[in-house]
Amino acid sequence: MKAVLHLSGLLLAAIALAPWPAHAGAVTDALERPAVVVRSPERAVLLGAARAGSRIVAVGERGIVIVSDDEAQHWQQANVPVSVTLTAVAFADKGHGYAVGHGGTVLGTVDGGHSWKRLLDGRRIAEVMQAAAKASGDAAALKSAERLSADGPDKPLLDMLAFDAKRVLVVGAYGIALFTEDGGATWNSWRARLDNPKEFHLYAVRQRGTRIVVAGEQGLVLQSLDGGASFKRLSVPYAGSFFTAELPDDRTIVVAGLRGNVWRSTDGGASWVQVASPAPVSITASAPREDGELLFANQAGMVLGLRDGALKPLNAAPLPPVNFVLPLDRARLLALTVQGLQLIDFRSADDARNGPSQ
Repeated sequence: MKAVLHLSGLLLAAIALAPWPAHAGAVTDALERPAVVVRSPERAVLLGAARAGSRIVAVGERGIVIVSDDEAQHWQQANVPVSVTLTAVAFADKGHGYAVGHGGTVLGTVDGGHSWKRLLDGRRIAEVMQAAAKASGDAAALKSAERLSADGPDKPLLDMLAFDAKRVLVVGAYGIALFTEDGGATWNSWRARLDNPKEFHLYAVRQRGTRIVVAGEQGLVLQSLDGGASFKRLSVPYAGSFFTAELPDDRTIVVAGLRGNVWRSTDGGASWVQVASPAPVSITASAPREDGELLFANQAGMVLGLRDGALKPLNAAPLPPVNFVLPLDRARLLALTVQGLQLIDFRSADDARNGPSQ
């Protein structure tokens, strides 16, 4: 099989595909072993974060999940039944949340992230994909599902949408896309809905109303206008991978990824304009601020704002390579980096005071 990524180790961390276990057996072991307990989990490599009501929940390497109830000042490690790297987390409300990661892992919580239950892993994913392929009679899909089974549970999930407490869409490597409408008790493959015959990796999925956009490898951008019932592939003038996407309004799509490429469409994907970036460095994260401004972060540790049609640096001093950004309010940002959490306050005298969370 093709290598999952061909980028530096920093970007691998940013999209949570490194370090990979050496073989399927190692992944299986990590699926059965609880998360490692560490003294300062806020200094671990963390890859995703989300709000659970007023609480902040962050996930990362070795199954680490941490929660903060005081705006990222102090953190407590949660109970997690796996030690695979977790790549993304999302909450439907202050109690019900989901996390995804390596080994095809999906975890669920009903207590705001304090404790988690395994809902899915790569072994079950192979079974779901095989059943769907047999039912459809799609020979290519069946071959792919059989390969998944033979490889073992070594394919990572990379992003998700939690539509509500029960309905969740997860996406990941090799075109994996699965949906549950009963809180993870059962899963259905969405492979047949996506125009992705080469099984490109799916790195990001975003929703706004009934619009869903999936961004992935080699310029892949898929859009649904009917809540996921059907998808259409969009033609984007760049064939490199997109690692993140945003839907700031009902007509605008912004995708970003390799070598600082950012492309924006204001007509629902019919046409695209490239957004100027200050450095040809891969963009690994994005998020909207309360005021609607889009923020981006890259491998060079730059936090960038989309202003006047171009990306403008917001932090004077670079951070370590950034994996994820979570705006806390109009002036403060939580950045998840390869050296742990960093709090940025743009109100400070130099417009970029930052340091490790304590």
